[in-house]
Amino acid sequence: MTRRPASVRIVATGGTIAGAAPSPRDTSGYRAGALPAAALLADLPLQDDIRLDARQLASLDSKDALPELWQMLARELAQAQSDPGVDGVVLTHGTDTLEETAWFLHLTLALAKPLVITGAMRPATAISADGPMNLLQAVQVAACPWAARHGVVAVLNGRVHHARHLRKAHTHRVDAFDSGEAGAAGFVQDGYVGWLSPPRRRPLRFPPDTPLAPVDILFDYPGISTSMVDAVLRAGARGLVWAGYGNGSISGRIEPLLREAGRRGLAIVRATRTGAGRVAHPGTGDFIQAAGLDPYKARIALMLALGAGTPPAALQALFDTLSYE
Repeated sequence: MTRRPASVRIVATGGTIAGAAPSPRDTSGYRAGALPAAALLADLPLQDDIRLDARQLASLDSKDALPELWQMLARELAQAQSDPGVDGVVLTHGTDTLEETAWFLHLTLALAKPLVITGAMRPATAISADGPMNLLQAVQVAACPWAARHGVVAVLNGRVHHARHLRKAHTHRVDAFDSGEAGAAGFVQDGYVGWLSPPRRRPLRFPPDTPLAPVDILFDYPGISTSMVDAVLRAGARGLVWAGYGNGSISGRIEPLLREAGRRGLAIVRATRTGAGRVAHPGTGDFIQAAGLDPYKARIALMLALGAGTPPAALQALFDTLSYE
């Protein structure tokens, strides 16, 4: 019996992968999201066992992406997951906020089919554009049914990254993304998809339409003004992620303000600004510990948790669970 070709849906949102510059020498002076999805797929050298259909959902520079975009994407991608004619999905996205979108989708979508996010560090018009290979390899991963067991993944520069550990770690190199201490989840080489880590445990899922509570991030630094905390409170935030020194340490002049804000109902997560490592429990219940989540992922988790009405007493257990997901 002949196996039908795998059907992969491309959902395009713009970004550098669809960027255009005046000269093929330009890798930074370009307009993101200038090209439609059809242009990205025009010369993609696909195998005969994969067919594509494309949908243009947005044409954004991802630095301008808002949380509302995450929710719109979640609804669109949930529909694709339930479409019997779709075997896998590739989302093209700008790299500036790709890691945030990947994490939100990972927390809100229960996958039965692969969902792969990709982007590029150089515009499509550059003489050495990385987008075409990234897109081709993302399609190849999306055509592999077992990729769904890894949750939302990103494919960039020949590597597969779990959403939980994905981070942008360089301003302009084509290998700008990594997975920190966890290492890449897998790799793609000439159409072969290899996995270096086991499938992901299924985390607690929030419905895609969960209201997103307003949550801010503040970074500690020598001489930080106490007015920063006041500004967060005046703006009506329901939560705050504090990106502190080392093991989430808080400046002595700021800590009393945070404790008072917590007593007034502000949910405060203590994270680290270092970029790696777990924030350990200090033996006090005054703050929620981000555990292994970086400030950006901790913020999204808190937005969803507060929006879903998670009781304050359950927030620490939630962060501990997500940290090990």
